[in-house]
Amino acid sequence: MIPSKLKQGDEIRIIAPARSLQLIRENGKKWAEERLTSLGFKITYGKNVSEKDEFISSSIESRIEDLHEAFKDKNVKAILTVIGGFNSNQLLKYIDWNIIKENPKIFCGFSDITALQNAIFKKTQLVTYSGPAFATFGMKKGFQYAEEYFKKCLMENKPFEIQPSKEWSNDEWWIDQEKREFIKNPGYLVINEGEAEGTIIGANLCTFNLLQGTEFMPSLENSILFLEDDGESKDVNFDRDLQSLIHLPDFNKVKGIVIGRFEKESEMTDEKLIRIIKTKKELNHIPVISGADFGHCPPLITFPIGGKARISAKDNKAEITILEH
Repeated sequence: MIPSKLKQGDEIRIIAPARSLQLIRENGKKWAEERLTSLGFKITYGKNVSEKDEFISSSIESRIEDLHEAFKDKNVKAILTVIGGFNSNQLLKYIDWNIIKENPKIFCGFSDITALQNAIFKKTQLVTYSGPAFATFGMKKGFQYAEEYFKKCLMENKPFEIQPSKEWSNDEWWIDQEKREFIKNPGYLVINEGEAEGTIIGANLCTFNLLQGTEFMPSLENSILFLEDDGESKDVNFDRDLQSLIHLPDFNKVKGIVIGRFEKESEMTDEKLIRIIKTKKELNHIPVISGADFGHCPPLITFPIGGKARISAKDNKAEITILEH
């Protein structure tokens, strides 16, 4: 199921399936509201979105209530998560999947939200979206590329090619919006050549792996894995987390892999990543592209989990095209 596209005047509901709205600075919330409003959207909030416990989150009951209510409300056309966190997977046993199935709509976020997105796709076949969270819309500078792909994916119907951004950042932009450090983007890195077409699944790798062995893990058959991780995941962590995926019985049906940009804190380099990929013989026959604009280093594309993509990697040039979203 592909949900209806957004149009100006639509209501977007903000909910916190992981960390609370209280984590966001007041001026960041204001700027996020202003940017979304300038795009023509009406912004509303879940009833429990600002609750905060010792994990800067809220009870399972509160989070489930806001999730269910957002899907049930006919006025709401899209749901944006506040930010990521650590505990979205707590919700999976408590979700009424029929509510989502009967009220398909856009559901967008990234990082820890990966658990919900892939579980929703598995349980309901609803396509969800990895992309900017509500907090990300509070970024004053360097947001234009993210906004462009948010519109391409969520407001338009036609296929689109993902061009690399001109520059990226890995600074604490939410602390000082004026003092920003932007890094020139060299573009995609082709690790393994080839062409593939398939269903996109994945996103944040360590979160995606939490679904292994559960009823919430989507099939890898005919898939293109989009994978990334944050600064807490060093090169050795990424290596073993990827290996864990490779050990799954249906990994041999994966068609290709696209890897998002690593944070500087991860200490991953192109050389290390190439070594990791090349040591895994199961990847030798599929295209592997890295340096894509998703993960924890802005700017972020928006891409459909459960949608279709085509990738091509040849002569050190790569193309990534979203076909169905």
